Amino acid sequence: MFDVTGKVALVSGSTRGLGFALAACLLEAGAALIVNGRSLDAAEKAADALRSGSPAAQVYVSAFDVTDERAVRAGVAAAEEKAGPIGILVNNAGVQYRAPLLEFPVAAWQDVLATNLTGPFLLGRAVAARMSGRGAGKIINVCSVNSEFARPGISAYIAAKGGLKMLTRSMCAELGPSGIQVNGLAPGYFETDMTEPLVRDAQFSAWIRSRTPAGRWGVPAELAGAVIFLASAASDYVSGQVLYVDGGMSAVL
Repeated sequence: MFDVTGKVALVSGSTRGLGFALAACLLEAGAALIVNGRSLDAAEKAADALRSGSPAAQVYVSAFDVTDERAVRAGVAAAEEKAGPIGILVNNAGVQYRAPLLEFPVAAWQDVLATNLTGPFLLGRAVAARMSGRGAGKIINVCSVNSEFARPGISAYIAAKGGLKMLTRSMCAELGPSGIQVNGLAPGYFETDMTEPLVRDAQFSAWIRSRTPAGRWGVPAELAGAVIFLASAASDYVSGQVLYVDGGMSAVL
């Protein structure tokens, strides 16, 4: 039930951070992988790194900007031409900007929403149009604990991730009759290259440890079980749900 061997998976924003980790999980589980990022050079380097750990693995590259509708359609078409029909889509690409609400630049607000919310809409729609003709598919939207609750300084991110949770449910309602399951994967606070400044912030890290029943930050490999579950036949009757992998943070006050 948890076998994804032979499936083709596209992970957006998979050149670094959690996206790279999710891509590595799917590759290790037997899927053929399409690495995506805005930069072709970064995507090629990430693909090389993934191949180095598994030389026989099928790893492809499709570089495009998830906020550009034409680029998304062309990128998906090119990816399927290289790798075959996409059976698993992980909408992971995202950006962050930190500023107080009263000082938050409009341009930064628009950029965060475009990447974190419009991007999954555009890429999800482009891939789903192809999946629906085949009568099957898995779409995993990478949400966040901030899909559920807020903290100061990241208003655009919270709005986008909250919207992504509801987009996941809307996609479930519309795509379910076509045999496509759409779910959210919501990480808590994980140690990655992007969160390194926060990890090194003693006060913030202490708050994370005190706020999380597990008492620590997560490590990217701990997302493996959840993403394989949502990408495999094990979740064929699961749709419109958000699976929180957060050490218990979202369960407590």
